Amino acid sequence: MAASGLPDPLPIQPRGPLDGSLRPPGSRSLTNRALIAAALAEGESRLPGATESDDTLAMADGLAALGVPISRGPGAWRVAGQGGRLRAAGRLDVRASGTTARFLTAVATLAEGESLLDGVARMRERPIEELVTALRDLGAAIEILGERGCPPLRIAGGGLRGGEIEIDASRSSQFVSGLLLAAPGAAGPVTLHLAGGRLVSRPFLELTVEVMGAFGVPVAWNGRDELRIPEGSRYQAREYPIEPDAQAAVYPFCAAAIAGGEVRVEGIPGHSRQTDLRLLEVLEAMGCAVERETDHIAVRRAPDRTLRGVEFDGNAFPDAVLALAVVALFAEGPTTARGLGHLPLKETDRLAALRTELRRLGAGAETGADWIRIDPAPLHGAAIETYDDHRMAMSFALAGLRVPGVEIRDPGCVAKTWPDYFEALDAL
Repeated sequence: MAASGLPDPLPIQPRGPLDGSLRPPGSRSLTNRALIAAALAEGESRLPGATESDDTLAMADGLAALGVPISRGPGAWRVAGQGGRLRAAGRLDVRASGTTARFLTAVATLAEGESLLDGVARMRERPIEELVTALRDLGAAIEILGERGCPPLRIAGGGLRGGEIEIDASRSSQFVSGLLLAAPGAAGPVTLHLAGGRLVSRPFLELTVEVMGAFGVPVAWNGRDELRIPEGSRYQAREYPIEPDAQAAVYPFCAAAIAGGEVRVEGIPGHSRQTDLRLLEVLEAMGCAVERETDHIAVRRAPDRTLRGVEFDGNAFPDAVLALAVVALFAEGPTTARGLGHLPLKETDRLAALRTELRRLGAGAETGADWIRIDPAPLHGAAIETYDDHRMAMSFALAGLRVPGVEIRDPGCVAKTWPDYFEALDAL
């Protein structure tokens, strides 16, 4: 048995067509951004719908180490904002959370003393040098203790002076988001220029700007390569409801595409700005019907309607590409996804892992520096390696809805974002 209590490997039972509805846990992306804004505000903020996952707990524990009391009630999390006054943390353990590593690196520069930021072994392979360079340009004293520009980091604290700097965001939008979230704590205004105008996963930066605005900090963005935080900007405590997680909704949406029938995801409005909802356009191009309403989104595929292979750019929603690659196994014709140059820098090298596990099921799969092509072929069961990567586990479990004999190794790794994922999948 896995540590989670699930069998290891976990067999997936074929089923379909589906007819179900669910409400995923709250958005990790929104929760972690709101936690930082609330922590730096003056007064108590309330976050109804905040999700409890490894990533958000890593963020909450890190902020607590910096002197921010956070209570995690069943209905809402409460954050006692410190008005930008943070204490030295000693050690900040970001675990396996890349978001926490990038955001807390910036936030810890505002503390009164030194912090040592580190995480799991894989975190020591995930680059952070571009963010460190930008923070140094704003006055921070940070030492990279790891190899090849990766954690651990020694962050001296003492604050940021502000200024006008350039940052390379070609590998991660989280570098820019981290800088922006910490910028209201700087002594002066902050202006960021995106080197070469390049930015991956732009919608995640748009989400950061939206959350900051909700907490009272306007971000002036020319829509291209310059972002500015005016002097005197301060976060304001508030109640901020957290939408269900579109990154989690990816999997029930793709389940409907694979198994047929309809799956309805409650609580995410059709007009939501969460970036992973862009996968709906790909599912529509593949032959699914999508219903977008004010309080839910539904995906439907008639069992007699065949999926079509497509080409798409996954730059804006890289995490969803894994599930779409599994959907592509059941399409007529090849599917090619491009814009994936940052997938090798995730929890594992996701391009290489996708290629290996798609082939393990019998499909053809080829990859380049920033693309993957999936060629459908007769499929067979297999025990899927998950590489301690929650998205590999959740994505490849979907193949078992149609293919007998699919098993998921280390199924407990889904706790990083959705601890009850397999129960939710069974409920469909």
